Amino acid sequence: MSIPGPRWQKSSFSGDASNCINVAATGDGSLLLRESDAPDTVITLSATALCALLRALAR
Repeated sequence: MSIPGPRWQKSSFSGDASNCINVAATGDGSLLLRESDAPDTVITLSATALCALLRALAR
């Protein structure tokens, strides 16, 4: 039996572009982020940390 990997979701703002950010939720409440151009590089963070990152990037 194989263990299923994360269910990655593509940002709706990406449209059909190939270079986009993907996000997946883990079973422990953490979030995973990766860029589609480098799918082997994954950042794990909390929902609070993701909100803080998005606020900082929006400035």
